[in-house]
Amino acid sequence: MPGGKHVLGKINQQRVFGTAKVGDRGQIVIPKEARELFGIKPGDTVVDLGAGAGNDCFIAREEVGTTGRVIGVDFAPNMLLKARENAQRRGFTNVEFLEGDIENMPLPDAMADVIVSNCVLNLLPRKDRIFKEIYRVLKPGARFCISDVVLDGLFPQEFTDNAAMYAGCIASAIQREDYLREIARAGLVDIAVVRTK
Repeated sequence: MPGGKHVLGKINQQRVFGTAKVGDRGQIVIPKEARELFGIKPGDTVVDLGAGAGNDCFIAREEVGTTGRVIGVDFAPNMLLKARENAQRRGFTNVEFLEGDIENMPLPDAMADVIVSNCVLNLLPRKDRIFKEIYRVLKPGARFCISDVVLDGLFPQEFTDNAAMYAGCIASAIQREDYLREIARAGLVDIAVVRTK
């Protein structure tokens, strides 16, 4: 499966793009390459974790069409306001934005056909909770699509304790092997990394 895009390249960090099956429920692919890799279909329900201003939601909306639904989840009220304004300006009535915690999503079980996240999960310390929540919200046959920052090698503690490094998407990043292990522990199977940089 082809894929990949630019990445940050400092201090032994990697951007990981991967695929995995949710049992017999689907596969994980790469955000922002939805047209080739997501397999989003008209009528699907897509959830974007850490939606920000809604950019990935609007890409997904193009794929689900008017019969599908896109839900962005973000914890920042100012970003939700901006995302809602952007959706209204575009006239999208099937894109909504919810305030919530990715570790405890304000969504029912088994409701999403595709969940996406674009370099947000690395900011959160409880990877185990995140992936269990993703698994909970996915429908049978669903896909989880991810692009994220992970570590490859040792990372000095003084960097992980540094607020500027945290703001730079690094401090809560974990080792690649640990990250993939947490995905598997949540119940995802057949995990494969498509590309790293």
